[in-house]
Amino acid sequence: MEMDSVSLARQVDFVFRQLEGELTNATAGTVLIHVRNNAVGKFGMRHHPIESRNGKFETGGQGLTETQVQAFRQMAIDALKYRRDWTHGEILYDFSVRSSANSWSASILYESNYNMANWNSRYYPKSNSLRESQ
Repeated sequence: MEMDSVSLARQVDFVFRQLEGELTNATAGTVLIHVRNNAVGKFGMRHHPIESRNGKFETGGQGLTETQVQAFRQMAIDALKYRRDWTHGEILYDFSVRSSANSWSASILYESNYNMANWNSRYYPKSNSLRESQ
C-alpha cells in the first residue's frame, strides 16, 4: 500500500487492522502512530500492564473482544476530525478494559512535531550576503 496517496483515515484503518491480533484480548495499552507529511511512518503498540506478585505473574482480566477492537478502530478513525493543522507528529490511543462491567475506555493524544532546521532556511538566507555587508 503506497501511503503517500492514501488519506490518513485509511492509513489509521490499515494500522488497526494490522494490530488486530495484538489488540484482541489485550487488557490495556497504547497504540502509537508516527505521522510525517500526513503519512504513517511507523506504528506499534505498548502493552501494559503485566503484573507480578511474589515473583509470579498474575493473569489479567478479560481483554478486548473482537467487537470492541472493531469499535476501537472506528473510534480512532472518527477522532481524526479533531486533529487540526499539522502534518508531522504522533497519535497515541491509550485504552483499558474494565473487568467489573466488561466495558472499555480510550483516550486520544495528538502531538504535533516541528523541525526548526527546516524553518531556518526560510528566515535566514543561505548565501554569504550577511558576511559581505559587515
